[in-house]
Amino acid sequence: MTQDYRVLLYYQYVPIENGDLFAQTHLAACKAIGITGRILVADEGINGTVCGTFEQTEAYIKMMHEDPRFATTIFKIDLADTNSFKKMHVRYKKELVNLNLEDDINPLELTGAYLSPKEFKEAMLDDNTVVIDARNDYEFDLGHFRGAVRPDIRNFRELPQWMRDHKEEFLEKRVLTYCTGGIRCEKFSGWLVREGFKDVGQLHGGIATYGKDPEVRGDLWDGKMYVFDSRIAVPINQNETVIVGKDWFDGTPCERYINCGNPECNRQILASEANEAKYLGGCEHDCRIHPRNRYVISHQLTQDDILSRLMAIGEVVTQ
Repeated sequence: MTQDYRVLLYYQYVPIENGDLFAQTHLAACKAIGITGRILVADEGINGTVCGTFEQTEAYIKMMHEDPRFATTIFKIDLADTNSFKKMHVRYKKELVNLNLEDDINPLELTGAYLSPKEFKEAMLDDNTVVIDARNDYEFDLGHFRGAVRPDIRNFRELPQWMRDHKEEFLEKRVLTYCTGGIRCEKFSGWLVREGFKDVGQLHGGIATYGKDPEVRGDLWDGKMYVFDSRIAVPINQNETVIVGKDWFDGTPCERYINCGNPECNRQILASEANEAKYLGGCEHDCRIHPRNRYVISHQLTQDDILSRLMAIGEVVTQ
C-alpha cells in the first residue's frame, strides 16, 4: 500500500490576539487547502495535528511559515496510508494544555532545559536520573521509555498533585520529562523548576522527534507511541520491537486500543478482538450490561446473546 498522505504534528507557544477570531479564519483557510485534522488555538499559542496529501500539507506549512508568529514552527512529519482524520476542526480554548494551576506557567518565560535526543538518551542512562512520563496513563501503557516512572493519573491536570505527593522521592534526582511532541513538557518542566526541583530537562520535540533521530533511532523506547488520530499507535524504536501493552482482560501482549462500550465510561483499554467480543466491549460488568453499550448495539446482539456471553465469563444479570 502506498503512503499517499502525510500527518503533521506541531505546536508553537506564541501570543495570539483575538484567538477566537483567529480560530475561525484558520479553519476557513484549512478547508480551502483541503487538509483535515484537529487544531487548538489559545491566547498562548497553537497546537495541531493535520493530515493531507503532500501538496496539501506543503501548502499548509507554507501558509503557517509566512505568518511571522509561526515562522519558526517545527513540523514533525509522518507518512500515512490513509487520511488520519475525517473532518477539520479548529477550536479556541483558554489554554493549550491544562495543568490546573492557579498561577499558570508561561513556557516563554520559564521551562526546563531542552535536551536533544542524544542528550536525553545519555541522561537516561545516569543512575541519578529519574524519567517522568508527562502523558496520560493509557498513553504510557501502550509504550514508554525503559525505566520511566508512570504517574497514576488519568489526565494531565492531575500531574502536579501527583508530583507533590512524591516530591521527596525525586527532589535530589535529576528529573527528565517527556511527552508526545513536547508541548506538555514545556509547561510541566517549567512547573517543576518553579516547585524547586534542581535539575530539570525535557526531551525537545518529544517522542516523535526521538523516534526519527538518525543517531538514537528510538533506542530505549519500548512499545508504541499513542497518537490522537485514527492511527492510534505508531512505532518509535527502529532497533528492536518490544511489546509492553497488556490486554485489559487477560494480561496478554496487546497493542490494540478500544473505548469501553459504555458511553458514560468510555475508558480506553487495550483488548484483542476476541476479548472485546467475549466481554461485550465493556471494561467491567456494569459497562457490559449498560443499556446503551455501543458494542452490543453495533453488533445487534439480542438479550439471549448477551446472557450467553455473560454466563461464559461467570457473570449473571440480577433482575
